[in-house]
Amino acid sequence: GLRCCRPSINPVYVESSVVLAVVMCVHMAVWNQHSWSCIALFIQAFYVQHKWDRLLRSGGAVFQFRPSASSGIVPASMVMPLLGLVLKEKCSASGNVYFERFSMVVTITGMMLALFLSLIVLGITRPVPTNTCIIAGMAGSAILYTTKQTLTVSEVIEVLEVLLIFVYLSLIVLYLLPRCFTPGEALLIVGGISFIVNQLIKRSLNLAEVKVVGSLLLGVFFALLFCFMESETWVSSLFFHMMTAVLGLGILMPWLSLFIGRHPIMWLLDFATLNDRRLCLLGYWVFLAVVATCVVLHQNHQRQSGSKKHQASTVVRKYFHLIVVATYVPGLIYDRQLLHVASVGCLAAFLFLEYVRYFRIRPLGQLLRQVLTLFLDERDSGPLILTHVYLLLGMSLPIWLFPGPCAPKGVLPGAGGLVPYAGVLAVGVGDTVASIFGSTMGEIRWPGTKKTMEGTATSVFAQIIAVAMFLIFDGSINLNSSYSWIVGSVTLVAMLEAYTSQIDNLLLPLYLFILLLL
Repeated sequence: GLRCCRPSINPVYVESSVVLAVVMCVHMAVWNQHSWSCIALFIQAFYVQHKWDRLLRSGGAVFQFRPSASSGIVPASMVMPLLGLVLKEKCSASGNVYFERFSMVVTITGMMLALFLSLIVLGITRPVPTNTCIIAGMAGSAILYTTKQTLTVSEVIEVLEVLLIFVYLSLIVLYLLPRCFTPGEALLIVGGISFIVNQLIKRSLNLAEVKVVGSLLLGVFFALLFCFMESETWVSSLFFHMMTAVLGLGILMPWLSLFIGRHPIMWLLDFATLNDRRLCLLGYWVFLAVVATCVVLHQNHQRQSGSKKHQASTVVRKYFHLIVVATYVPGLIYDRQLLHVASVGCLAAFLFLEYVRYFRIRPLGQLLRQVLTLFLDERDSGPLILTHVYLLLGMSLPIWLFPGPCAPKGVLPGAGGLVPYAGVLAVGVGDTVASIFGSTMGEIRWPGTKKTMEGTATSVFAQIIAVAMFLIFDGSINLNSSYSWIVGSVTLVAMLEAYTSQIDNLLLPLYLFILLLL
């Protein structure tokens, strides 16, 4: 009787309220001008998200976005500002001034990117939405005032550089890759890439001659040229392999050796064979990679023997999450530096293979295309298959973003000790357990979604058990009485997982990271 009377709750509102809870937590902990402007940004993003959703439903958006997902402006636009805020808190507590300024730049950049996106939307909405325009204008003026008060001129110029790169990149990405992202994911990913590109250009200009930058531009030019070549023939494949060799050996190697001061390959060999523990870890990882490949080939064989269209089930897809957890946890406990380097290398390999698959470059492209169509998600409706890249990113981002220079003795006190584990907790344990239990045993659904309450409850429970395991094995974590905070943040992130339609592999670790850093 109750079910028919209850109006269906729009999942977007629940998602936004979870994000609002995170914003309020950060605001209570930080309480400065920046966090006030964060709240203004949140209100503005909420209004703009409503407009975006209407545009996406009516088909009035200029580019093609991912179908059957809401725009996700609110969760995505809050990530960068909140990240900068919590990092700034940590760095000012340990007295690292350089990083404090840097994270302020991150905050302001995130706000600017979100504002810019909302301005575009308000521009293409017809009729002109006056209320939303007024709210966006107020939020924008608050943010600009904060910028004027807290940043120096060079930092403001840096923010503008990032904006410029963002505009250019987002046009290219959304034009070349339709139906791959929702607006929020595009904001998050392209914004992150443009920030990194800006940093790389700055560091390279500080270091060396203009030759490096010129050759980098040459490489980008070749890559774009290759985009428009007919790439199924042997000739173009050979050309691609030749260009890869030239780029790798002639540009990447000298550039890296400028950064680290010696030959990169020798440095890698030294780094990998530093002690026996490292060699053991590497052997274990190779074994896991072989296991994963066997799973893929077995599934492929099953599909070829069976006549019907065989799609890998959710449980099989979550095998990979388990393998990733088994990869990351020993690395986190025993050797963080090695894990850092290995995950960066792995990301590069994934992107390279995706490039090969997308352009069907000869020896491997067709095979990859056949094997990977098994494991397609409903979220990979575009031409790119990105779920595995997102999984890797979600697990590694907490390790890469870990404020090392601001952490005395390399470990943060309290709940901060769990910060590098945020990816493993949110995606590896939480998401996996939620989807397996929810799809096998779940009965009661959250109103308005396909996710079940049992799945969410089990995921919270599993994450708490995982925290207990980390406490047993990793002696450096010292949770002095912050247990309730950990349970609370895990629960918040699990609620976000139940209600978001964005890519959870990317969003959940970032939010858990933000909450654990407080």
